[in-house]
Amino acid sequence: MFNRLSEKFHEWANSRLVIALLLVYGFFAGYVMPLMAANMNAAAKQSVTPLDLMFFYSPQQAFEMMDRYGDAGRTTYLTIELTADIVYPIASALFFSLLLSWLFQRGFKPESGIQKFNITPVGSWFFDLIENAVIVPMILMYPTQSALMASLAMILGSVKWGFAFLSLGLVLVSLVKAAMNRFKKQ
Repeated sequence: MFNRLSEKFHEWANSRLVIALLLVYGFFAGYVMPLMAANMNAAAKQSVTPLDLMFFYSPQQAFEMMDRYGDAGRTTYLTIELTADIVYPIASALFFSLLLSWLFQRGFKPESGIQKFNITPVGSWFFDLIENAVIVPMILMYPTQSALMASLAMILGSVKWGFAFLSLGLVLVSLVKAAMNRFKKQ
């Protein structure tokens, strides 16, 4: 399954599609998600951080954040989790997977094992999706608190960020390697 997905990304990777996905990703990263953060802050009537963006928090810290959001902030957060935070990770995973595919094709020989790492951003998407599937019930069952769910959300979020940082590292390495090859397909 992973090999087939990797091959599909390599098939789809072309300059036009990568640029189109960059625009979609940029729209979400530069406009939609900051707007959602502003809406959540306005609803909470203070500056708050969604659990999705926190690293290594304790269950107690998660519960304190849920309290800080307030009713309106939790409702806004729930809306974000069920809309923009489903579409944005998909756009991000597609963009970074195709970007990596495009760069790998120009930086490394086709038989290089690194070619299969173009699916790394899918790991970030997958764990983001599962993280959301844990955060949504936490919001819905508030004020009931589940230390197990809060811990699970933190672990899933940390794994998500691990895949995201690995993806960015791969982009940097492959960008340098592709530049050394003058961006010519290998």
